[in-house]
Amino acid sequence: MSFAPDILERLARARSDMRMGVPIILTGKNDALLVFAVETLNVERLGDIRALGRGAVLVLTARRAETLKARAYDGDIARILIPNDTPLSWVKGIADPSDDLNVPMKGPLQSQRDGDAALHRAAIRIAKSARLLPATIVLPLSDAAHFALQNGLTVIPADLAAPHLNASSPLSSVVNARLPMEAAEVGRLHIFRPEDGGEEHFAVEIGRPPRDEPVLARLHSACFTGDVLGSLKCDCGPQLHGALAQMGAEGEGILLYLNQEGRGIGLANKMRAYSLQDQGFDTVEANHRLGFEDDERDFRIGSNILKEMGFSSVRLLTNNPRKIDMMQSNGIDVAERVPLKVGENAHNAAYLATKANKSGHLL
Repeated sequence: MSFAPDILERLARARSDMRMGVPIILTGKNDALLVFAVETLNVERLGDIRALGRGAVLVLTARRAETLKARAYDGDIARILIPNDTPLSWVKGIADPSDDLNVPMKGPLQSQRDGDAALHRAAIRIAKSARLLPATIVLPLSDAAHFALQNGLTVIPADLAAPHLNASSPLSSVVNARLPMEAAEVGRLHIFRPEDGGEEHFAVEIGRPPRDEPVLARLHSACFTGDVLGSLKCDCGPQLHGALAQMGAEGEGILLYLNQEGRGIGLANKMRAYSLQDQGFDTVEANHRLGFEDDERDFRIGSNILKEMGFSSVRLLTNNPRKIDMMQSNGIDVAERVPLKVGENAHNAAYLATKANKSGHLL
């Protein structure tokens, strides 16, 4: 019998630690790293890092490194050497692009090119999964087990964590209940909880669609600003209500409401991207300057929920070909693409143009 947390539970703990500014330890076969999230780093802990004197480096994604004109010798990440006595403001400025236009010359930055970067790469993946800026400070540890015990830190063996960082977490059905809605009085809300401790996802079932026929379906990613506040910067709110209205008119459908705010980067980072858009960058450019890809969402979640509910084929309400490809590659047949063109206005015209020109949306 053991009450010790398994690797999924330890990863959930690690995400929480990093969000609160507590370091974690990543271990490999022959090495270990002490890992801090730059976003939540404070002056005291930066001082502690310097006191250890063990060659700390700042790890960024290649996207952020490209903006800073830093060499990403490791392909998808860059390991930046931290100058001695560097203030916290410099470290934060390297990670956060909010003042890039005011302070464009942050370098020259020297990148590390020797040694294995596997643990550094894992550190970035965990920071991303915690919805933090993808930037970490890491430093090598010679006696990780003793250091962890001495400081009460969460230890993550990278080989055990890797499959879970790359895979879509299994989901379990929590509950479902009748929910009359404006779009349809015959409605039911299903709640699904991922095993990795992440946010729950929802399925809105309109009517009683047969499981052996293609169901009218929509994969809708959460958008607090559009769905709740009626933001005019995107078309999310109109798409949500338009999809529900169409399902109500047809008498049946499934709307999957996936908690992947801001194309999977979280609401805080989405607001950072909005701030960059106010400086003149488009949606894709803003994401890249933050260190993210164009779209960090995992649409496998949607296919897994559909299969859990007994569906194998959909008429997909979407303008995004990537959703179709992801459904098909994960065992859900897309019998038809149903366009959903609503919500264009003067405030989001450039946003929609970027979706079409850079992300391949069929608008």
